[in-house]
Amino acid sequence: MTPVESIALWADMLRDITATGLKFAQGSYERDNYQKIQTIALEMFAVVADQPLNQLEPLRSVIFKHPGPISGGDAAIIDEQGRILLVQRADDHKWAMPGGGLAVGETPAEGVEREALEETGIRCQATLLVGVFDSRLCGTVSLHHLYQYVFLCKLLDAYEVVNPSSHAHEVLATRWFAEHALPTDLSPGHALRINAAFHAWHGDQSAYFDHSNAAPLAPS
Repeated sequence: MTPVESIALWADMLRDITATGLKFAQGSYERDNYQKIQTIALEMFAVVADQPLNQLEPLRSVIFKHPGPISGGDAAIIDEQGRILLVQRADDHKWAMPGGGLAVGETPAEGVEREALEETGIRCQATLLVGVFDSRLCGTVSLHHLYQYVFLCKLLDAYEVVNPSSHAHEVLATRWFAEHALPTDLSPGHALRINAAFHAWHGDQSAYFDHSNAAPLAPS
């Protein structure tokens, strides 16, 4: 782990501590102290991201109020021809499986189905848990500790878009790729997760998970 990665991890641990502390704080003194520590964590994130503190301030109400690692999910939609559906993200122009943050009140499977519909307009159904990936170990670039669920999904409406994409601003393009003809500019962390998804599609039904903080095997 590099010094920058260590600082990001420490900041994320402080974020988790303050989110839990503010949730159960019983007086103004406790709340004030947790808010001060929260600001220190935000300043550490700003150093890691090399961004002005005011640009990260919105995270205080969105990310910093949630204790524990944040959960996200990806929909590995693979058709009968063995092609996977990827989207080109608007933020970094890289290719990724449809996915995003999971919401309160939905199961992880429901979350990836919703994300796929929002980003592509295509309905799918989660059929198999490919694995649960630790963002620190699969190559994901994130200031925050994430648990990322990947589900193998089947199409429900052939190939056509059945609904206008409600999150079209997040996606530049949508395209099908064969297993051995994936784009070279994959979003960080997706090479390992897509590789695991194809293993599942080929019949390996043992869900992936990280046993320890040791680096996982690189995709073959």
